[in-house]
Amino acid sequence: MRGHAGWKRFTDGTSRLRGLLVAARTPARRHWLFTIVFCAGLSLRILTQVAYSPALVYIDSYRYLHGDSSLDPLGYLVLLWPLQRAGGLAAVAAAQHILGLGMALSLYSVLLRRGMWRWAAALATAPVLLDGYQLQAEQTIMPDVLFEALIVAGLTVLLWRRIPAAWQMGLAGLALGVAVDVRQVGEVLIVPALAFLLVRAIRWRRLAESALFTVGSAIPVLIYLMVQFAVLGHFTYTQRNSSVFYGRAAAAADCATLRLQPDERSLCPSPQVVATLGIDGLVGDPAGPLLSYQPPPGMTIEAMANRFDHAVVMQQPMAVVSAIHRDFIKLFAFTRNTAPGDMPISRWQFQTTYPTYPPLITLRYVASIRPGGGQPSVLGVCGRRREHTATATACLLTTATAIVLLLASDVYEFSWRYQLPALVLLPPAGILGAAAITTAMRSAAPKRAGAPGLNDLPVRRDGQPNLVSARSKTRRPGWSALDHVRHRYARGQEFESP
Repeated sequence: MRGHAGWKRFTDGTSRLRGLLVAARTPARRHWLFTIVFCAGLSLRILTQVAYSPALVYIDSYRYLHGDSSLDPLGYLVLLWPLQRAGGLAAVAAAQHILGLGMALSLYSVLLRRGMWRWAAALATAPVLLDGYQLQAEQTIMPDVLFEALIVAGLTVLLWRRIPAAWQMGLAGLALGVAVDVRQVGEVLIVPALAFLLVRAIRWRRLAESALFTVGSAIPVLIYLMVQFAVLGHFTYTQRNSSVFYGRAAAAADCATLRLQPDERSLCPSPQVVATLGIDGLVGDPAGPLLSYQPPPGMTIEAMANRFDHAVVMQQPMAVVSAIHRDFIKLFAFTRNTAPGDMPISRWQFQTTYPTYPPLITLRYVASIRPGGGQPSVLGVCGRRREHTATATACLLTTATAIVLLLASDVYEFSWRYQLPALVLLPPAGILGAAAITTAMRSAAPKRAGAPGLNDLPVRRDGQPNLVSARSKTRRPGWSALDHVRHRYARGQEFESP
C-alpha cells in the first residue's frame, strides 16, 4: 500500500509538472528571445553560486556583517541578517541572484507595457542578466544589488501606467525612500522622480497625488533616523565627517597655483601622491595627507579640510568639474581599465582564486561565518502626441535617474562598483528613447497614400468626425487595421473593436 501511495504521489507530481510546462510553452514561444536570455542568465547565476561558495566577502562587507553604521547606512541588514541566520551567506547570495532575475523581468514587463518591441525589450535586459560585473556584485555581500532592485521597483511602479495612480506614487516613493536607507547616495533619486511627477501633475492637476510620493519616500528615511537616534544618540545616517569631499578636491587641485594659508599647504598633495594613493587613500590612508595632518591649535582636521575644499572650489572650479567629467565618461569607454588613482577594477572581477583582503577578510574569517565551517571554493528623444509623449517622458525619467545617480557618486570618488546602476537603467532608457524618436519621425512623415485625412471623414451632429460610421470608408488598400486604430486614438475618440 505504501508503495502504491508513493507511486501515486509521484505520478501526480509529474502530471502537475507536465501541465506547468505545457502552460509555459505558449508564452515562452511568444517571448522566445527573452526566454533564451533569461535562461542564460539563470545558468550563469547557478554556476556563480557553485563556483564562489558561499559568497564573496569584500572589505566593506565587514561593516555590514558586524552592524557598523559609522560610514554607511545599514538598511541592507533587513536583507542580510535574516537570510544569514537562516541559511548562511549562501542564502544571501542566492537572494541577490533572485533580485537580479527579478529586475530583468520587471524591466521587460514595463517595456512591453509601454509598447516596445519584444526583441528590443529582451535586448535591454541582457546586460543585467549576462554582465559579469553584475553577477559578481550579486555574489558579493554588499548592498549594491538591493539598491538597484529598489530603484527598479520604484521606476516600475511609476511607469506601469501612463498616468500613475495615487497608490502607485506612494509605493514608488516608499521604494526609493528605502533605497536611501540602503545607500545614502540614493537621496538624489528624489530629484528626477519629483520632476517627473510635478510635470505630469501640472498637466493633469494631480499635485495632491504627487505629494504622496514625497510622503512615501520620507517615511522610511524618518524611521531609520529615529532608530539611529534611539540607539546611537545622533539623528544622522552615518558618523562620516564633513571632509568626505576632501579626496576629490585634493586630487583635482593644482597646488602650484592654488593660494593657501601656510598651515593649509600640507593638505595639498603632489601629483605623485595622488596617483599612488588615489582619492580613497587621500581620505582614508593613515599615511595620507589628511589623517597625518597636524592642525593648528584650536582647529580640527575636519575644519581645516573644509577650508581647503572651499579654496579649491572657489579658485579652481573648472578643475573639479573636469575631474568629475573625466570620471563620468569612463563608463562609456570601449574597455574597462584601472586609471592611475582609481580603485583596482580587479576587485569587481571574478578571480581564479577566492579573493581575500587581509587582515580583516581572510579565508579563516569567511569560514567562521559560514554555517558548518569549511573553506570557500572556487571552480576556476521625444511627439503622434499622445502616443509618444508618455514614452519620451519615461525615457527621460530613466535616463535622468541614471545620470543623477552616477554624477552624485562621481562627485566624491570614481569606482566601477558605482557604475552598476547604469547597467540596469541606461539600456531600457535607450530603447524607450529609440521608440519615441521612431514614433515622432513616423508622425512627421508624409501621409501614407490612400489613408484619408480628418476632413475626409463623415461628420456627426456635434461637428466631430464620425469615426465609427467611417470605418467602411477607411478600409482602403495600404491602410492597415493598426493605422485605423491609431488614427482614432490620435483624436482621443472612443472606438469599437474591429
